[in-house]
Amino acid sequence: MIDRFTPIHDPNDPRIEPYRNQKDAWLKASHNPEALGQPAKDPLFISEGSLVLEHHINSPYKLHSVLIAENKLQAHADLLAKIPEDVPIYTASRSILDQITGYPIHRGLLAAGIRPPQSAPQSKEPRLDDLLQSSRALVILEDLANHDNLGSVFRSVAALCGSRVPILLSHKCCDPLYRKALRVSMGHALTIPFAYLPPEKNWPAIVTTVKAAGFTTLAMTPANDALDIDQYIQNRPPDQKIAILLGAEGPGLTQIAMNASDLKVKIPLASSADSLNISVAAAVALHRLIPPQG
Repeated sequence: MIDRFTPIHDPNDPRIEPYRNQKDAWLKASHNPEALGQPAKDPLFISEGSLVLEHHINSPYKLHSVLIAENKLQAHADLLAKIPEDVPIYTASRSILDQITGYPIHRGLLAAGIRPPQSAPQSKEPRLDDLLQSSRALVILEDLANHDNLGSVFRSVAALCGSRVPILLSHKCCDPLYRKALRVSMGHALTIPFAYLPPEKNWPAIVTTVKAAGFTTLAMTPANDALDIDQYIQNRPPDQKIAILLGAEGPGLTQIAMNASDLKVKIPLASSADSLNISVAAAVALHRLIPPQG
C-alpha cells in the first residue's frame, strides 16, 4: 500500500493544482469553463472528509486524485484501500497541506472528482426523460442560491426517500458539487441523481412535461390559500406519483411555478411563525409525502 502514496513537498507542485485553486473562481466555475475565458480540460469538483469520499468512491463520478495529510494515513487506511489503482494519492505534511489549500483542512482529506458532461449546468439537454421514466417521485428546486440549503435537501432526499427520487434544478440553482454543498449533503449529492433544467425551458413548460409523465405537481408554500398537507394526504389517491416543488429561502416559489402546479400545499405552522427554512420544509414534506425506499 505504501507504493500508492506520492509525497508532496512543494505547495506549488503542479500535480496538486486543483487543491491549490479550490477557493478561487477557477474551481467554483470549473463546471462552466467559458466563465474563465478558456475551456477546462477536466472540469473538476472537490470532496472533503472521509464520509464524502466514501460516497464519492461508490458514486458514478470518477476520481481524479486524492490529497491526504500524512498524519491521517493510518486512520483512513481502509478507505484509501478502496480507491482505484489508477487514481493518484498525494500525501503532505499539515503545514504543506495548509499552504496548498490556503486554510486549515481539519479533516485532512480531500479528493478531486471529474464532472461528467450531463451534470454540468450549461448542458443543453439534461437527462430529464430518463429521470422521469425511472423515478417514483421528484423534487424540483427553483433558484436555490444557498449551498447549505441545497446540500441539506440532497441529504434529506437520501435519508428519507432513496436514490429513486431525483432532484431537478432550475438553471439559477447553485452547484450541488461545490465543496460546501457536498459537505453539507454528507456526500449524497454524489448519489442522488440530479439534472439542471436549461434556461430556455420555462417553468410552465417543465411542469407540464412532468405532469405529462404521470406526476402530480405540488407547490410547497405557506400561502393562506394552500391546502393543508394533512388534508392532501387524507384525500390522496393511492399510488399517486408526486413532484414536490420548492423555492429559494425568502422569496419561495415564483407565482409562475405555483400557477403551473396542480396544487399548492402548506405545512401547518404556529401562529407566531410565518415560514420554515427551505431545507426544513423539504425534510417535512418528504417525510410526509414520499414513503421511504432504498
